[in-house]
Amino acid sequence: MVDLDTLFTLCKRRGFVYPSSEIYGGFGGFWDYGPLGVEMKRNIRDLWWRSMVQERDDVVGLDAAIIMNPKTWEASGHVQGFVDRLVECKICKQRFREEDVAAMACPSCGGQLSEARLFNTMFRTFVGPVEGEAAVAYLRPETAQGIFVDFKNVLTTSRKKLPFGIAQIGKAFRNEITPGKFIFRQREFEQMELEYFVKPGTDEEWFRYWVEQRKNWHLRYGISPENLRIYEVPAEERAHYSKLTVDLMFNFPFGWGEVEGIADRTDFDLTRHSQVSGEDLTYFDEETNTRYIPYVIEPSVGVDRPFLAFLFNAYQEEPDKEGTRVVLKLHPKVAPYKVAILPLSRKENLVLKAREVWAQLRPHFMTTYDDSQSIGRRYRRQDEIGTPWCVTIDFDTLEDQAVTIRDRDSMIQERVPIVELVSNIQQRLAVC
Repeated sequence: MVDLDTLFTLCKRRGFVYPSSEIYGGFGGFWDYGPLGVEMKRNIRDLWWRSMVQERDDVVGLDAAIIMNPKTWEASGHVQGFVDRLVECKICKQRFREEDVAAMACPSCGGQLSEARLFNTMFRTFVGPVEGEAAVAYLRPETAQGIFVDFKNVLTTSRKKLPFGIAQIGKAFRNEITPGKFIFRQREFEQMELEYFVKPGTDEEWFRYWVEQRKNWHLRYGISPENLRIYEVPAEERAHYSKLTVDLMFNFPFGWGEVEGIADRTDFDLTRHSQVSGEDLTYFDEETNTRYIPYVIEPSVGVDRPFLAFLFNAYQEEPDKEGTRVVLKLHPKVAPYKVAILPLSRKENLVLKAREVWAQLRPHFMTTYDDSQSIGRRYRRQDEIGTPWCVTIDFDTLEDQAVTIRDRDSMIQERVPIVELVSNIQQRLAVC
């Protein structure tokens, strides 16, 4: 597997990810996604939403506010308990999460570290013109609480029956003590979360169901089975609200790391919000004519960690006649561009025909156009950013109205009539 520095260099050079505010020296824990990165992130979000909401009849969506009434975070326990254990080097004064250091020695200078103290990782802000304790609010550290506080509204308006879920994609913020490993641990990131509400007593069955569903999603879109494993989190490592937790772990170059967590949150969240708000958040079960607080199964995944895992898993270097071919064998539905349009030369008649083909494809797929340097070099550039298919317009195209499609992985080339080009690529995508 490629090392972290090589992948970072590729991501910056090709426009996947840039250091945020780089002209000012960057800003730790924050990253910007470039033209390729923003497309790949959008693909990951869309594929998650399609599998979790669009293709199901028991899940609806939500987009809750980032800044919520601060009582939300008191009820959820975040104000009191959303903490990391922080240690500080007595020599260089750098601070670290206790779990990230070994033998209580500073990773930077080897100096002695202080005793651990608790550090709340929520970002505080103020709402309104006056900064004071009465105006304190927080940037949400997770999207889940927005779902819980809107549970009653969604239940009323959607008329869903248990079991059913509420899904949300949105930004979250954590004031990480030691962000790092590229985009693996950030201070601003994007979450995709489902809260799936079930009848108490059925929760363990649904928990196992969602573990399997989520594992298969990662495999479906390109993660190799040998790079993915299930970690059953022991009781002493679980969150206080969790009855069961599984982490889906990817084999990164820096070790196994969590890409998604699935938790049985029991009835903790709805019970707490009901108690603190005074609102009745029970569910009326028409079959049993009883009321109860539903249990919740939560598959929670960031956009950024699968993004990183997909890149690591896809990166390959293959020998060829020109030396080494770098190729990102991304799943076509994850790849930023589906098709590259490449005129064989810059002669005016070929460029006009190539742009005509490009205009035909753009309404259907994310595409790119490249007429710079030799066709071989252009193929290599598209391989390196993961584009699954290249369409070449050559001088024969002007006569036979056909183009050549080159497959990224097999490098097999096929002649296809222009009138069949859209349907041909659609069929290729459909069988992926």
